[in-house]
Formats: sequence, C-alpha cells, structure tokens
Amino acid sequence: MPGYLDQYGAGDEQRESLVKRAIATVVLVIVIGGLGYYLFKNHSQEKIGKQFISLVRSQSYPAAYQLWGCSEAKPCSGYEYDKFLEDWGAKASGADPAVLGIEDSESCGTGVILTMAVNRSRQEKLWIEKSNPVLSFSPVPACPGKSPFSIMIHRTVGKLRKPFLK
Repeated sequence: MPGYLDQYGAGDEQRESLVKRAIATVVLVIVIGGLGYYLFKNHSQEKIGKQFISLVRSQSYPAAYQLWGCSEAKPCSGYEYDKFLEDWGAKASGADPAVLGIEDSESCGTGVILTMAVNRSRQEKLWIEKSNPVLSFSPVPACPGKSPFSIMIHRTVGKLRKPFLK
C-alpha cells in the first residue's frame, strides 16, 4: 500500500526540465531575431545600391543618375551629369564593372553609409537617407559617435552580412 508522501517531488524534475527548455528557447529566439535584424536592417537601402550597380554595369547612366535624384534635363547642383559620367561612366577613372560592388553597409542615424568598390584603386562611401531613398556621397567617412562596442560588433558580426551584399 503506497504511502501519502511517496509521490512527493516527483513532478519537480519534469517541471525544472520544462523551465530550462523554455528559457533556452526564449534566449535562442532572441539571439536569432537580433542577428536577423542586424543582418537585414539596411536591406532596402542596400537594394537601392544594388539597383545602382546594376544600372551602371548595364551602362544605363541616365537611369543611374536618376537614383541620385537628378536627371539630364534637371541636373543636381554641384554634381552635373558630365561629372557623374566621370565618376561612374566608362571613362578611365570611372567604374570597373568587374569590381563594382557593395563592400559594407553601416546604419548611421537617419541614413545608411554604403561602401562601394568602384574600381581596383577606388572606394566610395555613399549615403542613402532612410526616409528619402536618394543616393549621394556620404558626408562623413564613418559614422560619428558610435560606441566602441557597436564598432566591434560591426567589424565582427558585420562580416556575416557580406554574402547578402553581393
């Protein structure tokens, strides 16, 4: 005949295991979610950069110039279409289609800094405002005011973003 206290504590081990699994699952979801957010938070700006690269590679310079918010009929002040062709066109100092690509993407305040390899000897930092998807040259070479921890995260975990930039 079983006693009254024979089953005392029998469910504790099972409950403890269930709590450990739940905590591990929540931590895993937070880590994967945070990593996913970090990898894809600049996706729409990177997409504009990829579209620009595609247009330059196909030598559709007027369409590429429009991504800068300019046109041949209404050029940007300070960045005429001829200067655009010098920077990105088929001229000697222009872009090399074999090299042209996004190398890095860094969120910075209200915009994103894209580091573009233009040719073998030149890199450009481009700026895309998050609210207005227009390309321009970056006003700063690197995002000012970032903490050393965020710089470290960008330099280490940011390398995981590289395959998504191609």
